[in-house]
Amino acid sequence: MTAIIDLKILYESNYLQWLEETIKCLKAGKLVEVDYENLIEELEDLAKNEKRRVRSLFEQIIRHLLLYQYWDLEKPRNDNHWVAEIISFRNQLNEDLSANLRNHLEENLSIIYSNALDYVKAKTKLNNLPELCPYTLDKIFDKNWLP
Repeated sequence: MTAIIDLKILYESNYLQWLEETIKCLKAGKLVEVDYENLIEELEDLAKNEKRRVRSLFEQIIRHLLLYQYWDLEKPRNDNHWVAEIISFRNQLNEDLSANLRNHLEENLSIIYSNALDYVKAKTKLNNLPELCPYTLDKIFDKNWLP
């Protein structure tokens, strides 16, 4: 029982050591010594951060697709930059996108699109942008597709 208390104290004083000791306990099957409360909190935070990361990349792709498709005035100067950004964000997103994270993006597409739309409207002052997302998930992920 003292190991549990020690790990809980260690969590507050030395996070990296707590992490290393927790990994050792798990690998050794010493489950009784694991600080479950803090481990669960860390795993929940890890999942939130991963979802936030992929949402951010996804929103960046949509922003740049909208700029590329609708901001005709700036297209001659920024066309190559926008395409390069779309490629970069797609590559980062596709690197380690799981089915679970893809489902998360699909479930939140309208919210993510709305956020991207707000950004593009503020940046461009365009009034011809669609209120609903004009892109399917497959098109957004397709490395060879541009509007």
